[in-house]
Amino acid sequence: MNYSYVARQPILDKNRETVGYELLFRDGPNNTFPEVEAEYATSRLLTDHMLTTHYKTLDGKLGFVNFPYQSIVKQIPTLFPNDSLIVEILEGCEPTDELFEAVKKLSVQGYKLALDDFIPKPEWKRFLPYISIIKFDIRQIPLEKAAVFIQKLQGSKIRFIAEKVETYQEFSQAKNAGFDWFQGYFFSKPEMMKNSAISPLYITVSQMLQEVSSNPVDFGKLERIITADVSLSYKLLKYVNNVTHLANEIKSFHQALVYLGEEQLRRFISLLAIANTNTGKPSSLYALSVQRAFFCEELCIKHLPNIEVGQAFIMGMFSLLDSILDQPLEDLLNTIAIDNDVYKALLCNQGTLGKLLALTKAYEKADWSCVMSLSEELGISGHTLSRSYADAVAWSESVLAVR
Repeated sequence: MNYSYVARQPILDKNRETVGYELLFRDGPNNTFPEVEAEYATSRLLTDHMLTTHYKTLDGKLGFVNFPYQSIVKQIPTLFPNDSLIVEILEGCEPTDELFEAVKKLSVQGYKLALDDFIPKPEWKRFLPYISIIKFDIRQIPLEKAAVFIQKLQGSKIRFIAEKVETYQEFSQAKNAGFDWFQGYFFSKPEMMKNSAISPLYITVSQMLQEVSSNPVDFGKLERIITADVSLSYKLLKYVNNVTHLANEIKSFHQALVYLGEEQLRRFISLLAIANTNTGKPSSLYALSVQRAFFCEELCIKHLPNIEVGQAFIMGMFSLLDSILDQPLEDLLNTIAIDNDVYKALLCNQGTLGKLLALTKAYEKADWSCVMSLSEELGISGHTLSRSYADAVAWSESVLAVR
């Protein structure tokens, strides 16, 4: 079993109540920061914890995550919900025009931004209207100097955090200086947390799957996700060349989006989600997942106009996820923001989607009495079932050829 690690250090208010945690990447059980690039550390922290187990990691509190310059400029924080994420702008970031525009965009979209280890400089003044939190390292900035700055911004919406508070006296002095929240060894050293690791690629393609299942599709967000991974970009172009037979014309991700369109993109991403989860599994499991997705989609298109085609496809695709990943289906579905109707269909066979999945499984088992009962209830003819099933088998065989 592979594990992912994160250290979290609490951030407390004046009454010593925890308001959030700063999340710190670790690549093993030793509670020390590894010698890796900041961009890599942030990426791993987000995929390992903010996407998979962040509710457990944060206990419903705010999550403070360090974002290096390029991650902010590329708007990587927008791939995550804005309700619990605090975007910490690392102290090494230069206050450029490019960073300023990126910060404004994040603020407009409802993200709370923090200046980490802040050292007051005139160049940062224009950023302040878009900043929610400022963190002062009281080992670098004397409390007296911090107090003057806090006093100047009194009445603003900005909260101030005193970092590296190590004694009760420093805690008391920081409160008197005007700080709202506090962090440091006086309260707690970073606490190590270990979780079962889920493949970052699986998490990434699950994000992409959510995007292409939304209406309307945010192609800008999709582009940011896929271009962050060279292997995904390659797989996309390979898939486009295979299904469009325009190998000499596809030269960019933008062109690939145009050629594929929403429906083909959804199929491609769903395929990736299954085909790259665990290469040790029999190919028959992948084939059956793809086959079910296409079968459910076809039946939905032809006979169930009140059901979104995307929901039917995703339901079929993820119906074998527990077998592929060797984890309980409920735990896996809770790691992604899957549609509630799909969730209920997969776990409880509820609703029209649940009946459609039950019909699919009955057809695969040749349980004809169950097939007849469910198809009659759903208004699907026997001819449609047989034709759609044959098409699904053929389609799954062709699409898996590009895996």
